[in-house]
Amino acid sequence: MSFKASAFLGKHGFVQNVDVDEVAEAILYDMDQGLHGKESDQDMIRTWTLPPEQKAINKKVIVIDAGGTNFRSCLVTFDEKGVASISELEKTRMPGVERELSKKEFFGQFAENLEHLKDKADCIGFCFSYPVEITPDGDGVLIGFSKEVKAPEVVGCKIGQSLSDALVEHGWKRPKSVMLLNDTVAALLAGASTPPGGNEYSSYVGFILGTGLNAAYIQPALNDVKGFDKADVINCEVGKFCKIARSDFDREFDAISAKPGTFFLEKSCSGAYLGPISYQALKAAAGEGFVSPKLAAELLKLETLTLIEVDGFLRAPYNKETTLGGLLANYGTQDDYNFVFQVLDAIVNRSARYAASILVAAVLKTERGHDPTRPVCVVCNGTTFYKTYRMNGRVKACLEESLTKKRRIAWHAANIENDITLGAAIGGLIRG
Repeated sequence: MSFKASAFLGKHGFVQNVDVDEVAEAILYDMDQGLHGKESDQDMIRTWTLPPEQKAINKKVIVIDAGGTNFRSCLVTFDEKGVASISELEKTRMPGVERELSKKEFFGQFAENLEHLKDKADCIGFCFSYPVEITPDGDGVLIGFSKEVKAPEVVGCKIGQSLSDALVEHGWKRPKSVMLLNDTVAALLAGASTPPGGNEYSSYVGFILGTGLNAAYIQPALNDVKGFDKADVINCEVGKFCKIARSDFDREFDAISAKPGTFFLEKSCSGAYLGPISYQALKAAAGEGFVSPKLAAELLKLETLTLIEVDGFLRAPYNKETTLGGLLANYGTQDDYNFVFQVLDAIVNRSARYAASILVAAVLKTERGHDPTRPVCVVCNGTTFYKTYRMNGRVKACLEESLTKKRRIAWHAANIENDITLGAAIGGLIRG
């Protein structure tokens, strides 16, 4: 990295090369605090669930995936051999993203989005990707929204019961069960239910790096925690972890975000925030004379910047069709090209190293992976993980260094087609 880019990032307290092991150790400490009922950033939510031992045979289940920006719904059918097929898939906007909704409006929109699946199955697997306290019956109480969803009246409500009531109001037969689970738990269940032929895994981790950020893993029984005498899948809500170094750019964006003072790790790492953080950085560089005057004037005119625009520039800096590529082609110098690229690349690299820290912590918590023939299966999901410039490779390189070389822990990163849908379907049948 150039002296100029290093000086700029250092001036603003931006840590270029996050120490993966140090952050993982801090996350592990916070995890243990949460599991033992002590104050912690992460929620460490018990799901009262383990992967099923038997395949689902001749079953149908309605699947809902309420994620960061999209609301997906479909019907999943398991045939006589347990092979799943997906039908009647529809995708719409996630309620509460565009404007604030009341509780009735929120679940009313859910019911409207599900009209095409009315009474086509009596079990619902509901992947609800927000902090929820799961109850032993498979329902869940919303702790709070992330990803800029605005429906404050829903906080504290039982999500499954509220959805079931809304469906009945819209003329449905009351569902037999609504099983609530997080997207990371769904990813984990998909990995446990569809291992490649000839492979065995000792444990499983689900990881999401998309619009938001989270991880789940199988926690072995804890003898020193009352009622925790069996293994359980834990939804960490790791995006809420706050014990990390933050730059001026992080603080500036956090101050104008929907929930300032929260979700520091998610805001430093996930797709919804990498664009805005990059925007804050480039605005600062323009205002402080780190780029040429002509480019500075144009950068200051920008009203926002998305991860897609950042990624487009990193992949093809001289493509004039991208937002930043066009500005640099018309107003920038070669030094500007180098500086902007290095700053944006540092922001993406930091995200990758934070993601690796989360995965190191989750894999270590499983207490498995000591047999190289039975690694821990890490099911990764999310457009930010798979589609952002060098993200996937950087995360895996960090895991190779931290888990394989330093600790001799065996792990395998899996990419399972339709993992969230499949896992949610499996979850929907656990109590169905």
